[in-house]
Amino acid sequence: MRTHGSSMRIPCSRVSGRQRFYALVSTPLFSLLVFVAAITPQNSYAQQNVGDDSTVVYPASYFAEWAPVTAQDMLNRIPGMQRSSGSSRGGSFRNASRGGRGLGSGSSGTQILINGKRTPGKNNNSQTQLTRIDAEQVEYIEIIRSTSGDLDVRGSTQIANIVLYEVLSTTTLNYEASADYYQDSKSEPGGSLTYGGQAGNLNFLLNASATPQYIHRVVSEDSILPDMSANDYIHQDRIREQTTYVLSTNLDYQISEKSSARFNALFTEGDNPMTVDRLTVDLRNNGFLPSWEREDTPGTMDNWEVGGDYEFRRDNGDRFKVLFIANETDTANTRERWDVFGDGTEEKNLFLDSFSVIEERIVRGSYTMDVFDGQSIEFGAERAQTILDSRLLLGIASLTGTPSADHGGLTAVNVPNANTRVEEVRYEPFAIHNWRINPRMSVETSMVYEFSEIEQSGDFNNSRDFSFFKPKIDYRFDITPRLQLRFLIEKFVRQLSFTDFVASTDSQDDDTNTLAGNRNLRPDFWWNYNFLAEYRLPNDTGVVSANIYKHRHKDYLQRIDVSSAEGEVKSATGNIGNSEMWVFDLKGSVRLSMFNLPNVLVTGSVNLTDSEVADPFLGITRRFNNLGRGSINLGFRHDIPRWRMNYGVSMRNRIDGATKLWDIDDIEEDHGDPYFNGFLEFIAFDDVTFRFDARDMTNVDTCRDRTRYVGHIADNVLEEIEYMCASMGTTVSLRVSGTF
Repeated sequence: MRTHGSSMRIPCSRVSGRQRFYALVSTPLFSLLVFVAAITPQNSYAQQNVGDDSTVVYPASYFAEWAPVTAQDMLNRIPGMQRSSGSSRGGSFRNASRGGRGLGSGSSGTQILINGKRTPGKNNNSQTQLTRIDAEQVEYIEIIRSTSGDLDVRGSTQIANIVLYEVLSTTTLNYEASADYYQDSKSEPGGSLTYGGQAGNLNFLLNASATPQYIHRVVSEDSILPDMSANDYIHQDRIREQTTYVLSTNLDYQISEKSSARFNALFTEGDNPMTVDRLTVDLRNNGFLPSWEREDTPGTMDNWEVGGDYEFRRDNGDRFKVLFIANETDTANTRERWDVFGDGTEEKNLFLDSFSVIEERIVRGSYTMDVFDGQSIEFGAERAQTILDSRLLLGIASLTGTPSADHGGLTAVNVPNANTRVEEVRYEPFAIHNWRINPRMSVETSMVYEFSEIEQSGDFNNSRDFSFFKPKIDYRFDITPRLQLRFLIEKFVRQLSFTDFVASTDSQDDDTNTLAGNRNLRPDFWWNYNFLAEYRLPNDTGVVSANIYKHRHKDYLQRIDVSSAEGEVKSATGNIGNSEMWVFDLKGSVRLSMFNLPNVLVTGSVNLTDSEVADPFLGITRRFNNLGRGSINLGFRHDIPRWRMNYGVSMRNRIDGATKLWDIDDIEEDHGDPYFNGFLEFIAFDDVTFRFDARDMTNVDTCRDRTRYVGHIADNVLEEIEYMCASMGTTVSLRVSGTF
């Protein structure tokens, strides 16, 4: 029950975002990190594996003492390249509706190549292959920090190129058996098999895996009324039982000295049924009135993807390449909720059925040629087609409506924009110029023109055209082979999330069943101004980098008012105008060689952010929705080669105090305690690897404070304040893996 009450004023900060950002980077913690980087021992000796072209090479012999099993194990031993080797080997259900449609020429951060090639896939990509490639297949790993026309990706901070031996004496079969144990005494098995090798000119990988993804989330919530009296108490048990099954293959065939082809395919299936048991205690007027509800949400998720490319090199070094990718993701959920009475009887009060199919088709062709000494040009075009078919049915208990069998026996509720098809066809002609000015300087300039048409049909019919010119300049200067500076100016256009066009379910608010869609969305874009400095410490001691960048957004996307009738309060994602964001990143990955502990690798990062946008509901200047002040991450890994063992601990902690979501009738603020993971891994019994993982070792709470208002937030009438915390408990995993 909601009650009207006294008003609450929302203060407007008089400090600009830029001032707050500079205050953040002036904190004592930032100064301490800079000091630590400055006193790191230096000498005049260059690393043996660093050449004048700033590419760092790690041969297979570099990793021998650690007895790695997979390419991922090898990459984890390289300073600055640590990724979670204990993560799931299953496939994900990433899809085009969440943005990032099409393929593009690359992205910031670290990209993974296999034998200098990018895997022609999005869900089944080069990154997913790392745990499937046997370490004995790897000849060396390159960390490439420069730009080049010979590379398959553009714009990455650095590239990890996994180079395999040209001829393999035998094929390999990797196996993994796992068991996850959860805090509620539940256990789930999993495992994978990977068969890989070479047959003539064909390199192949075949993988099958089953990955448990069980979640038991315990939620507790208290709420108070405007007069600070108790409103209610809610306790929930939310259990999702899911196992993801994946079949995939990656093939690489060297047709001749001049031509090669790659093909990959993936099929993923995972039912994800969820149950919820909810106790609500009404505490108003010093009472204690309990009520019970239960929910049952069976769900299915399926995904398939195929992709391939063909490359031909001419005698003069020119290169022609064509690539295709096709994928589809099907998702279906039926949420039903019942009131449960003391005598054991039940009465259904909610039926919410959602179904969506997302399809994507990509074709990309390019031609690369040298034009002058040290210069090359790549030109080509990409076509991407993305289709979303979405359906949503809502039924509620009503004394006056007519029950509908299609709506679970409840009264049908008309949900605008619930049955919709959205289709985008996008074209991107591009030209990319790479210039190696001298052995220490390079610059990459790209000119991309994007034009697209988005059509929507079903409950509404709408068609619109968009076009953008997207230039980029990426300049890199190797002051020494160890110290690199990078300057980047880029115009970036974000691809719209198709789920924002249509009505969808609201899984974050039990008092709101659906979220409205907005069929008038426009892509937002921003100018990115980026400065990066990276220093690789002598004698393979580690890597320290600092990155500062600014985004100037146009047509920024946030929640807006889409109410269409008097007295209606409804919001959806929409374009709100201009905004700015500032980010500072400081990262370090250092071996403790100065303390005679060369096999202890310490990693850390500090991320500080600030932003400014005009709130569309209140007219105040605030931060972006769900963008906090930053985060602090720390971790270490200790290898003990003589015992064939390694262990480590990592900590993730966000800087609380500003992670808010502003909507038309409420404000949410998230906060939580530091999150710790740990692992212990050793090799025994004829090269069998045993790994123990502990996730969320301290069973942290993630909390949300929500301030609700009666009607529009601008009316400033407080309804209640909710304090919610949730935890999922510690999960312990045992994985046993090896190679035949």
